[in-house]
Amino acid sequence: MAQSLLFITTSSILLVFLIFPIVSWANNATPHPVLKYRRGPILRGELKLGILWYGRFGRTQKVVLRDFIRSLNSKGGSSSVDPTVSKWWSRVEQYQSAVLKRNRNRIPKIRVRIVKQKTDKDYSIGKILMPDFFPGLVEKAKGGVDSAIAVIFTDRQVSIVGTCMGQCSRHGVIGKGPSKSLYMVVGNPETECPGTCAWPFHKADFGPQTLPLQPPNGNVGSDAMVIGLATSLAGTVTNPYNSGFFQGPENEPLEAVSACAGIFGSGAFPGYAGKVHIAPGTGGCFNARGTKGRKFLLPAVWDPKTKSCWTLM
Repeated sequence: MAQSLLFITTSSILLVFLIFPIVSWANNATPHPVLKYRRGPILRGELKLGILWYGRFGRTQKVVLRDFIRSLNSKGGSSSVDPTVSKWWSRVEQYQSAVLKRNRNRIPKIRVRIVKQKTDKDYSIGKILMPDFFPGLVEKAKGGVDSAIAVIFTDRQVSIVGTCMGQCSRHGVIGKGPSKSLYMVVGNPETECPGTCAWPFHKADFGPQTLPLQPPNGNVGSDAMVIGLATSLAGTVTNPYNSGFFQGPENEPLEAVSACAGIFGSGAFPGYAGKVHIAPGTGGCFNARGTKGRKFLLPAVWDPKTKSCWTLM
């Protein structure tokens, strides 16, 4: 009976979007993207992450984001029932096959682990962050680990210049030569631009009224940040130095996930996220399980072999 009710609920949502289709929030997405390999390096092996929590984060928000990172290399414990986060990550790992010319079944694993964490709850450089501020924050996040990739999470009170204009998270490189550092910046869009960067957990800022999905962990901010982190992490692996896989100009590239923006399950179309699971009791929408049974909604990944957007469901 529960399954029947879930099916009816999902069908009702689909019917709403069929009658009232809206324009996708990701205006830079293309119907049939083709990411060209520019012959530059992509990341392999072990990824060491140094995290900076910039601002005030609740314990639950931190746990959700850390559990997602730890789930990338975990089988999740429910693989026989639902897709796992590690299955999603394996699609990002498959980019190695296009570079190494190896069989997809023998692709090396890309291990991700957190090596440093630091909190800046006093907003040491203010609540408006410009790109010029990133180098200092990157060094703080790395915490002296030269090989670490900086991950800067900002809370809902912080504005990141350039966000809310189609770039809901970002990654890049600072410095030159041996001293260059990779970084990611992921903001909490719940206050500043939920209709742009917290979709599909928030009503979109465009088109007719739409029914948002319930976040799988009960928090719009942290669940939207998982999507932002997944987007930037996939882009960092497949296009770390703007010479890997991307389409379009280097300053506004479509990458492994951003090329498939707005797609979370099969049957997706502009304004409709696609097929997802709905958790009984909470109504949280998800398409992947992670460590400790944690649920996540993860975006589609462009598959270099099929040259199409691949989803977990």
